[in-house]
Amino acid sequence: MFMGYQYKTFFFGNVKEFINSLSLKDQEKVIGAATTLGNGEFRSVSVKQLKGELKELRVKRYRLIFFIHTNTICFIRIFIKKSQKTPKNEIELAEKIYKLYTNK
Repeated sequence: MFMGYQYKTFFFGNVKEFINSLSLKDQEKVIGAATTLGNGEFRSVSVKQLKGELKELRVKRYRLIFFIHTNTICFIRIFIKKSQKTPKNEIELAEKIYKLYTNK
């Protein structure tokens, strides 16, 4: 992850729908953080390593699970944080999507 490296960003359908349901202010914050990530500025946003290739972008109370495949950041899940730990079912679902997407 090099500063200034440009990544494509891809939002799975359920993630787009969730973001569109947010207030305009929260939409701007989430999209802004994803854009920053896409610009390769990983240190400018809050990213947590989850499991394997899965990572979590933290924006206010929202959590976006993503992975990087070739030069694309794929946002595959989004949810509202309700506890300290990322829900196990979210990680398991994200792992399934990752495996299907990458054929691994």
